[in-house]
Amino acid sequence: MKKFFVALSLIFLASCSSGTAIGSSWIDPDTSYQNTEFNKILVVALLKNDATRRVTENRIVAIGPKFRSSYAVLNGTTLDLTKEQKLRILKDENFDAVITMRLVDTVKETSYVPGTNTSMYYGGYGGMYGGYGAYGGFGGWYGMYSPNYYDPGYYQESTSYLVETNIFSLKKDKLVWTGTTKSTSGSDVGLLVDSIIATVMEQMKKEGFMAKNK
Repeated sequence: MKKFFVALSLIFLASCSSGTAIGSSWIDPDTSYQNTEFNKILVVALLKNDATRRVTENRIVAIGPKFRSSYAVLNGTTLDLTKEQKLRILKDENFDAVITMRLVDTVKETSYVPGTNTSMYYGGYGGMYGGYGAYGGFGGWYGMYSPNYYDPGYYQESTSYLVETNIFSLKKDKLVWTGTTKSTSGSDVGLLVDSIIATVMEQMKKEGFMAKNK
């Protein structure tokens, strides 16, 4: 597994995970980076939109030669096969792990951004205006809150993406790690995937699934 995570680190070293946070995670108690090695990994993005699926899988496959996209391996010729038959194909082609990523939910949130009184940055009440007497009645006072000095507040809407990432060991025939993340990144799918994987890696390090020095 060491080589697997070295490859992950190479592409996600510069990724910023500030837009993604771990919601929950679980690790198989019998699995750690010391006793598990993955040499050929299938990447499966469980997404309805084919274009988004391909972008997601390609982003992860670009990590290195160990990774293969599901659309390249389990293509149209395998659509009618059973789950057991597909699993047999993967084992016959020496796949020993599968990474799946699926969108669990999207949450739209609205937040209010307060306005700013920029006049306060010009020496305060007395600094710019020479004290209260300098306002010259209502006209002077009103000027402080004119458009030149006040930026009104506004509402902004953001979308959060809840994503589940799983790692299955085909040799052990079981799930060895799973985690859910919440991301508030923009609409760029590639950057979103980078952010998720970077956050997932940090969580794996904490849990001993990945070496901390990688």
